[in-house]
Amino acid sequence: MNEPTAPGRTCPLHYHYGPGVFRQPPAPELAGLDVLYVVGGLYGNELALHEVLRLFEAESGRKRLVFNGDFHWFDTDPATFERVQHAVLAHTALRGNVETELADPHPAADAGCGCAYPDWVGDVVVERSNRIHQRLWGAATPAQRQQLAVLPMWLTASVGDFSVGIVHGDAQSLAGWGFAQEHLAQAPGRALVRDWFEKAGVDAFACSHTCLPVFQRVRQRNGAGTGWVFNNGAAGMPNFRGDTAGLLTRIATTALAGAQSRADTVLGAIHVDAVAIEVDAAQVQQRFLAQWPPGSDAHASYFARIQAGPDYHPHQVLRLED
Repeated sequence: MNEPTAPGRTCPLHYHYGPGVFRQPPAPELAGLDVLYVVGGLYGNELALHEVLRLFEAESGRKRLVFNGDFHWFDTDPATFERVQHAVLAHTALRGNVETELADPHPAADAGCGCAYPDWVGDVVVERSNRIHQRLWGAATPAQRQQLAVLPMWLTASVGDFSVGIVHGDAQSLAGWGFAQEHLAQAPGRALVRDWFEKAGVDAFACSHTCLPVFQRVRQRNGAGTGWVFNNGAAGMPNFRGDTAGLLTRIATTALAGAQSRADTVLGAIHVDAVAIEVDAAQVQQRFLAQWPPGSDAHASYFARIQAGPDYHPHQVLRLED
């Protein structure tokens, strides 16, 4: 039986905010953008990072790249860890649960990995994640941990006049699972998100944390419009069976140039795409195995997904029902 207070399942109080925090204007550098990239769950995949930067460089207009947490995870090699952190912090970044717990000077804290895993994730997986995090903590220097400690938990942005709350987890917690595709598939889950939109006053939330992508429309009460959840799943791991690409969320005033979109929607003048991050799968696997060989915790939990993708498919991403 899953223990809700066990390390890796708890959501510490300092992870919490509330949907009302998003009722404030974005910082000037995040306001009135033409292109916004939201990249969650990079998981220390340096090849995916290079491709994200290449794609972003090719965009024109007023643009911003936001890494919304868990950009570290598999990068236990200190040199790789340093390169990932240096490149990410050259742009806008939030801290996910991984970075928040890395910043903790006491790695055996009760939060474990800080993932706040729900009941459908088995105890063995949770225990492995806690051990992965303990090993990752050793790759960071005190100075790097301090850099992570000062990162925000949430931001607001606007693309044109389309307002976006950017989070790692959900609208009330850094490690919340309210924007998971499993929750959004259920009417009670969508009702909770509907309440969050009413309190937050944004047009959309861009998130990750829950490892599977979903673009969910939520109608607000009394015909007051719609809100959208754009969850990119994972930038640093496959998101679909038989497709080794990671994903990022692109929100823009212009259509995506190229054929990398795995799911898309057009909201008036705003184009939103789940953009594929396509890299050499063999190289990704080789680099992963150099740090997490067979028998290691990360290999047991993730290598099958890295090889073949999860049992999930592009047609499941865009959801107009509510």
